[in-house]
Amino acid sequence: MKVVHDSRKKRAVAIWLLVGVFMIMIQVVLGGITRLTGSGLSITEWAPIMGSIPPLNDAQWEAAFENYQQIAQYKYVNNHFTLSDFKFIFYWEWFHRVWARSLGVVFAIPFIYFLIKKYFLKEMILPLIILFILGGLQGFIGWFMVSSGLNESSLLYVSHIRLAIHFISALVLLCYTLWFALKLLIPKQEIVYEKKQKLFFVGLTFLLSIQLFYGAFMSGLHAALAAPTWPTMNGRWIPTKLLEYSWINHPIAVQFVHRALAYLLVILLLYGCYKLFKEAQSQGASLLKKTAIWPVILVCIQLLLGVFTVISSPHIVKGKFGIYETLAQAHQFVAMCLLVSLFVILYLVRTKRPA
Repeated sequence: MKVVHDSRKKRAVAIWLLVGVFMIMIQVVLGGITRLTGSGLSITEWAPIMGSIPPLNDAQWEAAFENYQQIAQYKYVNNHFTLSDFKFIFYWEWFHRVWARSLGVVFAIPFIYFLIKKYFLKEMILPLIILFILGGLQGFIGWFMVSSGLNESSLLYVSHIRLAIHFISALVLLCYTLWFALKLLIPKQEIVYEKKQKLFFVGLTFLLSIQLFYGAFMSGLHAALAAPTWPTMNGRWIPTKLLEYSWINHPIAVQFVHRALAYLLVILLLYGCYKLFKEAQSQGASLLKKTAIWPVILVCIQLLLGVFTVISSPHIVKGKFGIYETLAQAHQFVAMCLLVSLFVILYLVRTKRPA
């Protein structure tokens, strides 16, 4: 009877965690929209409590707009903005921040309920502590990123390196929460022990992580505009002077790396998932067999979205959310789904049986 009761507790906690996974994914999407609309620097103060309330009257709006007018982005990029234009970018950044706060509430209230009702088993305590630390750290990194663009004379946008750190730290939180939920949901009989497959997919996940870093660099540097052609880059397979460029700061070099890693990931994932599917079939692992299909589907969609995003970049219309922005956001969302699918595989495949 106690085993059944513990199982119900684990399932309830796992569902709570999966709701968190979904909300983190939405938060990342909102962050992408904020970036694409150039809204990230519209709120110049970090007010964790009072920042939940937007300006409520004309005087407060004028004060917020005046603060924005002091930074370089307004002076050199958006000095044509009216108050109406400012409100548009303000609300995207405000919604991004409010969703982050609501995520904290969604985690905190059930946490208190589960704590009172004694749903948390002993083995859940440390993972929960780590989870809340990661959540708090993510909020700090977000402000650290925004502060890089709040200046009068240097950066016109947030640092693309800080943007990448913010993005990857959100994915770390996402994957940790997912892993925690999988531990509570998936029965031990679904686990497959295959060392070579495990190591191969660990390598693939590492490669994808580098690719995600470069995806953030692409966004932060507006690198799609540097070579909006496919399959060549401005008519060349390998750009001239490529080795002379900084591979984390120059748009052409960043886009070249991003493309090369995409092709490599497609080839390796097709091979790895085929082998994994056959292995799952031979061991009768039905869940792994189903899971092995998803990275193939997602990486092919991801490649197509990446191509169409790059070639649509010349059609960007400043101040509008058009075809480029839609494709870019879909590209980011599918990348997250691909990462999630790989982490499910990593959970299901282990190197050796426990003693």
